[in-house]
This record gives sequence, structure tokens and C-alpha cells, in this order.
Amino acid sequence: MIDIKLLRENPDLFKKATADKQRDPQLAEQACQADKKKLELLQKVEALRSERNKLGKADITRGRELKEELKKLENELKTNGEVLEKILWQLPNPAHKDTPVGKDESENVEVRKWGKLPEFDFPVKDHCELGSLLEIIDTERAGKVSGARFGYLKNEGARLELALVNFGLSKLIEKGFSPVIPPVLIKKEIMAALGYNNYGFEETYVLPEDGLCLVATAEHALVPMFKDEILSAGDLPKRLVGFSSCFRREAGSYGKDTRGILRVHQFNKLEMVSFVKPEDAEKEHQFLLTVEEELMQALGLPYRVVQMCTGDLGDPAAAKFDIETWFPSEGKYRETHSVSNCTDYQSRRLNTKLKRKDGKTEFLYILNGTAFSERPILAILENFQQKDGSVLIPEVLQPYTGFAKISPKK
Repeated sequence: MIDIKLLRENPDLFKKATADKQRDPQLAEQACQADKKKLELLQKVEALRSERNKLGKADITRGRELKEELKKLENELKTNGEVLEKILWQLPNPAHKDTPVGKDESENVEVRKWGKLPEFDFPVKDHCELGSLLEIIDTERAGKVSGARFGYLKNEGARLELALVNFGLSKLIEKGFSPVIPPVLIKKEIMAALGYNNYGFEETYVLPEDGLCLVATAEHALVPMFKDEILSAGDLPKRLVGFSSCFRREAGSYGKDTRGILRVHQFNKLEMVSFVKPEDAEKEHQFLLTVEEELMQALGLPYRVVQMCTGDLGDPAAAKFDIETWFPSEGKYRETHSVSNCTDYQSRRLNTKLKRKDGKTEFLYILNGTAFSERPILAILENFQQKDGSVLIPEVLQPYTGFAKISPKK
């Protein structure tokens, strides 16, 4: 949620920021009008309460009149407050001043590239062909059991994922992250507070009878971990790394990436979340991005860093970078990591604060970033494939896998 004081001071900034994120710019004006009405009603209520407190016991008639007037105004104030809150919850977090303005992903900005693209003297197979040949990915049987956009990751594939997770976890613990295995079911109101469902729950798996949602990333359970709490500024940054299964309806991706397991309804993911002082947020953002790059460089996978434009930012993020990894079968880079600075947007909605040395409290800033999902496994298969259909395993993962290569079974 945005700071209502800032909206009062500079409504035009929020109108432009909302339009830049491809949301209705009138939301800011509607919020201003509802807030103005709220302040007017509060003034009237306070005036009537003051008059009532000064009344003598003998003035029964006026006392009754005041009671009725107050009841009416308080009901109106309650209704107005609900309208204002609904509008405020739909307003996106304004993008950071350094975020490029653009309408969609086509206007994202490439920041840098790393790694040499592989060259092959044989026809390149995609991860789906390799997965079948090596007997480590099975979408056909998963389709019988669960439907489209599911897959079995098995044999060396399962061991490769566990290796990737354990490698990433070890590196992050060395960097001061606290490991967490969070619940994958969270309350619907908590999911709403994160800011990703401001316009509905179409992308979220909801269990209406239980009032619960399945998380789409461990971040969804980690960010609200300190709801209604005040953390000491001296204990920040507080860095968590969570591992969980993730669930996404992919409602808006009909016809996209239907082959293989690049875009699925269920996958596992290692996710970073940082709670920091506001003045440290930009530095932390770069730190998390550096961690992601170090992990990818250790794997030897070629990638590029892309800065998201305003139109490709979700509602909570003020700034975001993606790491896109090279997929030879497609001849292009595909997103494998993201890292976002959500400023105080989520902490306001969750009432998570920090306390300074002087005793003053304020909302802290929250950031999140991908350590590893399953997509780097697919990139490993494609980038390190050999002519005979085998795939070489990055050296840093071999102590965890126990093997240096996956070979065809037939």
C-alpha cells in the first residue's frame, strides 16, 4: 500500500506512476477524492462529539439529535473508509526513478551479458527431447495423472535438482541467509496483502472452503513472516532463503511454452527475501542480483541481465531485474531469475516495521530474488548437451550429484 501522505502531497506523481505501470491513472484521483471526503467527515464527527461532550444533562433533545447525526455520519465514514481502502489497495507501487518507462516487456533494457554462447556441430535438441532420451523428464505420464503443464522429474533429473538446491543453499548460508522451509498454504487475506492479487486471484490456486491459497513462490510465505511485528534496526538486514514447491495457474499463458516443463503449474524453487532499512534497499537490490549472477557463473551458463520497464513491473515492485539464460534450442534468452525491490509497499499492508536507536518506528523495506528454480536444469541440459545425447554436469554440482554426466539409457 502506498503512503497516503505522499499521495496528498503529490497526486500527479501517483497518477503518472500508475499510468506508467499500465494501470488506470484515475485511481489516484479517486483515492484523493475519497481521502478528502474522509477528512471532511472526520472533522464533522469530531465537531459533533465535542458538542456532545459539552452538553448539560438537561439538554436531552439536543443530545438525541446529536446521537442520530453521529450515527449517520459514522456509518458514512465507515463506508467511505472501505471505499478508500479498496482504491488504495489497487494503486501500484510507483516505480523507482531509475526504472525505464515502457509499455511492456518489449521495452525492457539489457544491462549486460555474461558467458560465451555454445557452438554445436550437430542438430541441437531441446530440453524436452533430452529429458525423454535421458529418461529424466516425463510429461506424458504426468499428463495422464495430473493434466497439462505437469511433469515427472526422475532418476538423475531428480538428483540434479536436489544438487542445484543444495549447492545454492550452501552458498547462501555462507553469505548469511537463514534457511527456511515455509508452509505452502497461506491465508487468502495474507496473499492479498502481498500486492500480487490487487485485481483478482485468476493466477492463484485458492481453496475457498479453507480460506487458503497455494503459494507461487516461497516468498509469499516468507514476506508475511513478521506481520504486525517491529524489528530492531540493529538486526537488519534480515536475510532468509526459503525452499518450497510453487503453484501457478498460468491462466494468461494459453498456448505458450506448452512443450516440456519450462512453464508448469507446479515446480520447486529456492527464494531469497531481505528485510532492510529504507536507506539500504538499493544496495541490497544490487547485492541480491550479484548473488544470482555468482550462482549462474558458477554453473557456467551464459546469461544476460535485463532491467524491467515500468509496464513490465508487477504492482509491488518499484524496481526489478531479470536474469535471462541462453536456450540454444530456441536461439534466445529465457527468464530464469528475477530480483525485486518492493520498498515499503508490502510492509505497510502487513504492518511490519523497524525501530531505530532513538525509539522511532517506520516501515521497513522488503526485497526478493530467485536463487534457483527448475529452469536452470533445463538450461544445463541444452547448453551442455553432447553429440551422443549425453549431458555434462557443471563441476560445482558434481559433489552433490555424484556423477559428472547423464547418458542416454538406450
